[in-house]
Amino acid sequence: MNRERQLSGFTLIEVMIVVIIVAVLAGTIIPRFLGSTDDAKQSLLQHNLHLLEAQIEMYRAQHKNVYPTIQENALPQLTKPTNALGEIGAASGPDYPYGPYILEPPMNPYDGSKNVVAVSTPGEEPTGVVGGAGGWQYDVTTGAIWPNNLEYFE
Repeated sequence: MNRERQLSGFTLIEVMIVVIIVAVLAGTIIPRFLGSTDDAKQSLLQHNLHLLEAQIEMYRAQHKNVYPTIQENALPQLTKPTNALGEIGAASGPDYPYGPYILEPPMNPYDGSKNVVAVSTPGEEPTGVVGGAGGWQYDVTTGAIWPNNLEYFE
C-alpha cells in the first residue's frame, strides 16, 4: 500500500521571512505616525493661539482699547456678555451688548489646560513657564497670549 502523505503548511524559513518583512515595515511606518501626533499638537496650538489673539483684539476694539482681565485663571470677559466698561452681565441685551467672543476658552493641546495666568513681566515676551505650567500666559497690558508649557519654550 502506497500512502502518500501530504503536508500542508509553511516551513520555518517561510514564516521567518514573513516576520522579518513585517518587522521592517513596522519599523519604517510607526515612527511616521508618532511624529504626526506632534505635528497635530503644534497645528492645534497655532490655531488656538490665532483664535484667542483675534478675539482678544475684537474685545479691545469694542472696549475703548482696554484688554480683558484675568479673573480666577480665566478670561471671562471673552466668554460672557459685557458692557462698554468690560463689566460682565448675566445675559446679552441692551445693557450688555458685547460678546461673548468665544463659547469656551480653547485648551492648550500639550497639557489640556484652559487656565490663564499672567506673564511674569508685563510688556515682555515670556521666556519660560509661570506658576507650575499649564494653559496660557497672558499679558493684560498688550493683549498678547502664549502657551504656558515647556515644549513651547524649548
